[in-house]
Amino acid sequence: MGPKKVADVQGKKKMMLSMKIELEIIKKYEAGIRLSAIAKEYVRSPSTIGTILKQKEAIKAITPSKGLTVFSSRKSHVQDEMERLLLVWIKDKEMAGDTITKEITYRKASIIFSDLVHAPAEADAG
Repeated sequence: MGPKKVADVQGKKKMMLSMKIELEIIKKYEAGIRLSAIAKEYVRSPSTIGTILKQKEAIKAITPSKGLTVFSSRKSHVQDEMERLLLVWIKDKEMAGDTITKEITYRKASIIFSDLVHAPAEADAG
C-alpha cells in the first residue's frame, strides 16, 4: 500500500484585527449593539467577537508602543519593553541629529533585549 495522497487545501489566512477595531467593537457592544450585528458589520464570526469581548479588560489596559497596530498575545513583556526602550533611544538619536541605519538599530535592539533578559537573573543573584 502506497503513501496517502493529501489534497492541496488552501486554508484561509488568519487576519488579525487592529487594536483600533477591537476597541471599536468593545465600544459598540457597550453601547448596546448586539453581538451578531457587530459580527456582520466586521465580517467576522460571532465567536471571534465574543473572544474580543471576553478580553476587553486586557485590551483596554494595553498601552501600545508607538506605531503598534495589532496586539499579539505571542509577544512577551520583555519584547514590548525592548521596543519601548528602543523607541526612546531612537528619539534621543534623532534629537541629537545622529544618523541611524538599520544595522545600528538591529544591534541596539539586540543589546537592549539581551540586557532585559539577563537583568532578572542578575537581580536574583545579587
